[in-house]
Amino acid sequence: MKVLLDTCVIYPTVMREVLLGVAAQGVFEPLWSARILEEWALAARKLGPLGEVQARGEIAQLRSAWPRAEVRYKPSLEQRLWLPDPSDVHVLAAAIDGSADIIVTENAKDFPRGVLAEEGVSRVDADGFLRGCYEASPEAVRSACDAVLAEARRLSGEDWTMRALLKKARLPRLGKALEA
Repeated sequence: MKVLLDTCVIYPTVMREVLLGVAAQGVFEPLWSARILEEWALAARKLGPLGEVQARGEIAQLRSAWPRAEVRYKPSLEQRLWLPDPSDVHVLAAAIDGSADIIVTENAKDFPRGVLAEEGVSRVDADGFLRGCYEASPEAVRSACDAVLAEARRLSGEDWTMRALLKKARLPRLGKALEA
């Protein structure tokens, strides 16, 4: 299954690490575009002067780890598409060109299901998507989440629980499922 990751699910670190950890387990094939990655880098400026620098380093690592994930589409594809927010059309164009089955985004209102269905794509939020992945491949998702939890504990020095970490990362349903 090919899955396009929108900027809003790549930029939060824990959410990105869980998604890519699950992808690394072979549960799905991640996709993105250069513009999505650029939006991440520019959004990271809000963290301060080093935010963008760190994001660009992480983007370079991402490109190296997933060399076939970056979708390049013709501008004419974007021109024929419509979404309520014109600045999101590039996401749909990348999904279409990459033959994505799903767009994972937290931005539901700007990706109407009917418009996406006409293009053969659906959308889901990260928590719902990962919860579905957990139902299909519990060991793979648990393994990815365990690795993210261990790294969060190491970096923060805090004794996070899985449920608390995933709740803070806006993945509460996944956290509850993993706790059961």
